Amino acid sequence: MNFFEHQERARRGSFRLVLLFALAVVCIVLAVDAAVLLFTGSTGAALAATVLTLAVIGLGSLYRIASLRGGGAAIAAQMGGTWVPEDTLDPQLRRLRNVVEEVAIASGVPVPRLFVLEQETGINAFAAGYSPSDAAIAVTRGALERLNRDELQGVIAHEFSHVLNGDMRLNIRLVGVLFGIMMLSLIGQRILFHGRLGRSRDGLPLVLAALVAVVVGSIGVFFGRLIKAGISRQREYLADASAVQFTRQTSGLAGALKKIGGLRQGSHLADRAEAEEIGHMLFGQGMALSSLMATHPPLVERIRRLEPSFDPQQLRQLQARWHAAPPDGLAEDLALGLAARDAVPGLPPPLPPREARMAVAPAAVSGQVAAPAEDDYRQAHGLVENLDPELRALARQREAAMPLLLALVLDADAAVAARQLQEVAARCGEAVAARTRQLRQERLQALHPALRLPLAALAFPVLRQQPRPQLDAFLGAVEAMVHADGRVSVFEYCLSRLLQVQVREALDPSRHARFGRNKAPGVRREFATLLAVLAQAGHPGDPEGARRAYLAGLQRVLPRDHLPYAPPAQGVQALDTVWEPLDALAPPAKQVLVEALVDAVSHDGKVSVAEAELLRTVCGVLHCPLPALLSR
Repeated sequence: MNFFEHQERARRGSFRLVLLFALAVVCIVLAVDAAVLLFTGSTGAALAATVLTLAVIGLGSLYRIASLRGGGAAIAAQMGGTWVPEDTLDPQLRRLRNVVEEVAIASGVPVPRLFVLEQETGINAFAAGYSPSDAAIAVTRGALERLNRDELQGVIAHEFSHVLNGDMRLNIRLVGVLFGIMMLSLIGQRILFHGRLGRSRDGLPLVLAALVAVVVGSIGVFFGRLIKAGISRQREYLADASAVQFTRQTSGLAGALKKIGGLRQGSHLADRAEAEEIGHMLFGQGMALSSLMATHPPLVERIRRLEPSFDPQQLRQLQARWHAAPPDGLAEDLALGLAARDAVPGLPPPLPPREARMAVAPAAVSGQVAAPAEDDYRQAHGLVENLDPELRALARQREAAMPLLLALVLDADAAVAARQLQEVAARCGEAVAARTRQLRQERLQALHPALRLPLAALAFPVLRQQPRPQLDAFLGAVEAMVHADGRVSVFEYCLSRLLQVQVREALDPSRHARFGRNKAPGVRREFATLLAVLAQAGHPGDPEGARRAYLAGLQRVLPRDHLPYAPPAQGVQALDTVWEPLDALAPPAKQVLVEALVDAVSHDGKVSVAEAELLRTVCGVLHCPLPALLSR
């Protein structure tokens, strides 16, 4: 199952969630009405109870959904997560951040915000957010202490599968919806726990009403757990498979699962209320439930899918061994030689020559969308190592992140750059403009094309922490830089657009959480404009080659249409109107679009490093993240 099939499945999952929610509401209302009729015998009272029950459920769901509007970081903080700073020197946290940064760069998405559940000694983790731009990953302290680097990488790769494939959006909606159908039970429990009116006759009706609410509310609890189990269980198998595809080794993920089975705390959370609410989001089972209600497949079955010869008796042996001496992840890293990856790097692997051309095939590239493999992970590690250590340090500094990203968008033409810096100074101040110019001249002038997107991915988490007024000014500056002169390059325009999309999604996560539904025939002109601009950029000085590339892409996405090759007179700025309708395409149509873009950019089935980065940037704007290595 590729990225686009995952997206389509997640979209259908949202529809199924609505149907199951409606069924649960009907059952709860019928139970409330039956209880009211039993006690009062009045149909009028039953009607009033129906209205009140629907109001409680609806308002409860709306309240919880509204509380989750802040996206991944807000959810992780609500669960008690402690933020992990970008410049941390703590060995366990540094190892976590290194793993997450490498996985993010390999996946072609911004580095998520990181949190640690300090009070949780079990081994667990979850990903939360509406999109990769506002994603957060939280791991328990137990996972940091007990897992070695390979095992931690397997867990993080599993969570990135949920980040990339649209599962997070469905998970957040599930939290909000289920809160509503469990409201009656929560209200009844609170009244019984805190109420003291039961000591007098006057309080007896309220206590009876609370008892009825708890009993009837148990229907909501039942349906809530059933819905979570039905939606979550199969996705965990898929996420395990994606993690193995990414890391190309089963021992890490299987080792993490074995430690869950071999340690007393397992994956359970100490806070049962949190485990109940976010159980479907966790890496492992958050609390003990029956097999019918379990949000995750049986642990032994998950291990056997990774290691078919696994004997459950091994878990008992591990339990006996670890009862006396629990595993230490960092010590295992030293023993296995894994700690070297988090030490100060030596000589980094060489980058491909700027003039090198890579063979690409449209179907193969679309298959790589949100599906990084082991070579992508190694490539990402090499890219990070190739970045100047001082440049990496700047990307993690709050005061440097904004001018650094603006410097990436700054045009190579001195006249265009001067106009752009005037726009930066007008919106962000002279100091930011001066720093932008300095970074461009001293640090970025000779930056390899393959390092621009990884550098932006590293700087994005720090940028996201800026106050909203500064981020609004940043967005205005980027927009003005692109339109300061019609001669801005296609790559710089698309990079600026990618930054704008990511920042806007981070500012208002829930507003941008949508699954596309548009069909290809409805966006013919947008297809033609984007393909024409990219074909022209991929074939400079070769109009006939650009025309052939354009027609090849058009034939793939709109085989029955005949739209002539006509590069827009306004150049790259003609793309301003194409992004929104193209991004709203249904997943199958987006897959064909990605393949058409490869046809448009490539020449004789090959692309340069710069063209590959342009393709990755355009696909990033369209929420089809490509890994760092297009040719395998």
